[in-house]
Amino acid sequence: MSAADRMERIFEALDAVFARAGLDGMTMDAIAAEAGMSKRTLYGLFADRDELFAAYMGRIRSQFVRELDAAGRARPLEERLRLLLAPCPRARPSGLPAAVLRFAVAGAESRPEAAQACLSRCILHDRALIRDELDRAVARGEAEIADTAQAAAILEGMLRPSLADILLNPGAPPAPAETRARFETGLAMFLRAVAP
Repeated sequence: MSAADRMERIFEALDAVFARAGLDGMTMDAIAAEAGMSKRTLYGLFADRDELFAAYMGRIRSQFVRELDAAGRARPLEERLRLLLAPCPRARPSGLPAAVLRFAVAGAESRPEAAQACLSRCILHDRALIRDELDRAVARGEAEIADTAQAAAILEGMLRPSLADILLNPGAPPAPAETRARFETGLAMFLRAVAP
């Protein structure tokens, strides 16, 4: 089995175990059994459950932010931001990403390294990619932005469903049409605000 196939099997196992047993039932034993591998193999890839969750969230974030290739970076700003940030519904929706975020937030004081891994692998990484495109836009004269780091954080907040809403109301995730409408409205407002 290739490394990519193995990782896909593990991430599918995470979703399956979560659907059956919830976050508390997601032990390394249960995940390994669901993936059809030994616990030793799983521990060979991930030191612990926190590291596995961080890798899972890194995979999920790629459905929300997609790095641009050279051809993508050559496009106009609006097209670049659409390629980078347009919402892409999950093939197999699950409540696991929100549960992992709640777990990281709840344990931030007792397990700061797990929370920091989630923050750096997802939120800060995404903002850095957005900032790169905003820096490129300023350099090309496509936008006037004094502080691209701050603008990247603001743009991300404008385009995404509220994390507070997702974390505090897990039974009612935003509908895809709602997510798309927020993206379109937020992008249009942002582009008007930074137009040269």
